[in-house]
Amino acid sequence: MTTRTGGCFCGAIRYEVEGDPVFQVACHCRACQYAAGGAPTLAMIFPRASLKVTKGQPRTYWAEADSGAKVGRSFCESCGSPVFSEPTASEIAVVKVGSLDDPSDFKVQADIWVKEAQPWHIAHEGAFQVEANPG
Repeated sequence: MTTRTGGCFCGAIRYEVEGDPVFQVACHCRACQYAAGGAPTLAMIFPRASLKVTKGQPRTYWAEADSGAKVGRSFCESCGSPVFSEPTASEIAVVKVGSLDDPSDFKVQADIWVKEAQPWHIAHEGAFQVEANPG
């Protein structure tokens, strides 16, 4: 079984995630644009139980999604790096690709929430285009 490791920019937060991602996405929702500084969020989705924080304690900002579900967006309070999100409506962990130690095998399978994409966001070649949340 594959174990991936990752963390924040300053090293205060470290995590590991077991297994292969269930799905790989670029999320263009407005909330992800805020969290990513304008770009879509690039993420690997794993079962929540496979994610384990091994160092530090991320800070989590809770917000309400368009669906009404709560989403916890976890980040390092020292350097501000986003590391993962956990929607309460499902048992998934949304790991931010930039926080992985080795993100080289990431490939967008779907662009989601494309109805909220900015005109300068570019669709990923070969990826499904989903207007809203596929879940």
